Amino acid sequence: MTIYGLIGNPLIHSFSAAFFNDKFSREGVDATYRNFELQEIDELMELLAEYPNIGGLNVTIPYKQQVIPYCTCLSPQAQTIGAVNTLRLLRNAAGELTGLEGHNTDCPAFARTLAPLLPPEPISALVLGTGGASKAVIAALNLLGIPFTPVSRTAKPGHITYSDVTPDVIAANHLIINCTPLGTFPEVDTCPPLPYEALTPSHICYDLVYNPAETLFLRLSTQRGATGKNGADMLRLQALLAYNIWQQ
Repeated sequence: MTIYGLIGNPLIHSFSAAFFNDKFSREGVDATYRNFELQEIDELMELLAEYPNIGGLNVTIPYKQQVIPYCTCLSPQAQTIGAVNTLRLLRNAAGELTGLEGHNTDCPAFARTLAPLLPPEPISALVLGTGGASKAVIAALNLLGIPFTPVSRTAKPGHITYSDVTPDVIAANHLIINCTPLGTFPEVDTCPPLPYEALTPSHICYDLVYNPAETLFLRLSTQRGATGKNGADMLRLQALLAYNIWQQ
């Protein structure tokens, strides 16, 4: 039986195992999907040695950037983005592991699920967070031709901080994307510190978090009339894209 899995920490919030195991059951695929909660990224090679029948891995917080040095090669998109969420295992004719190929399916999954929400008129975005997920989102915004401003907790070149996000900044940016883990189960009472009262029905608030289905970020946003979307559709699409890569 082939094993697929997810590496990250923590993984208590993840729906990936349920999603894939349901898919395998429905389609009669002789495979299983497991969560592998690694305390450090350097445990990856030990994991691969322990489970020689691993067919592919997904990568989530906090390892989307830390895993890159372990990759033998990167897809052009992963190279451009600087973050990996999918590992394809390279093997020789004898089935021996020869390397890891890093891919990013977050970028196309985000772009495809955002596009139907966009208005016909030009729009600009605030990207909350600076981790691996934000890198995929920024790449997607570039593909879609959407100007953006990154928002981080600490001051850095090319970014603004949350204290800089005034009502005027909210008014000038009608797309707000939460790429932070704030609000993820079990820490459901947290959210990015924004002036939510400045949101309007013209705003689109996209939260990459998918557990819970309605985060505090989304609840506060939709209470002001904004269009809200969680990360569930993106999760499913990036998972299917990852599975296609594993089958190559």
